[in-house]
Amino acid sequence: MRRRIDNSGVERMTHYLLVDGYNVIHANAALSDVAADSLDAARKKLCDALCEFCALSRYRIIVVFDAHLVSGGVGNVEDYRGIKIIFTKEAETADIYIERATYKLLRRAGKSTGDRITVATSDNLEQLIIIAAGASRIAAADLWAEMESARFAAVAGYNKTRPIKKNPIEIFLDAETARILDNMRYEK
Repeated sequence: MRRRIDNSGVERMTHYLLVDGYNVIHANAALSDVAADSLDAARKKLCDALCEFCALSRYRIIVVFDAHLVSGGVGNVEDYRGIKIIFTKEAETADIYIERATYKLLRRAGKSTGDRITVATSDNLEQLIIIAAGASRIAAADLWAEMESARFAAVAGYNKTRPIKKNPIEIFLDAETARILDNMRYEK
């Protein structure tokens, strides 16, 4: 398992977020509507939102999509803009994959590293299994709220550090031209 080392050489914990993809898609009304027309489009929108959240939160995100009903499906793993996308193989549900991955990550992490694993799902049985294993859980709707909160905080932070100028073009104008433009703007 790769560890994050900061500039001072101190080892930092890694926080994994395993996402039950279709469960999280259907917890969002807008994305659920998209999924009714095109699962591909809904998956892409979810993955794009998770990529943004990954950049804002510093989670290591693994999103898992069921492909257990795909005849002959062998599974697939993709790296997409900082997140890992998993398509399960035939006869393997996202829940089964997530449980196995959770146990594997917890075994590798051990108690000494401080690494954390959180699973995003609204499946009650899955939540109980994950908690019993020693991982955290977040309901799908709560994940959407956390993603929105992170986006809002990032925008607010950016706006706070960036001074808003009344009219930045006027710094490039001589006094006479600025006066003429002001007169034009306020004429009725």
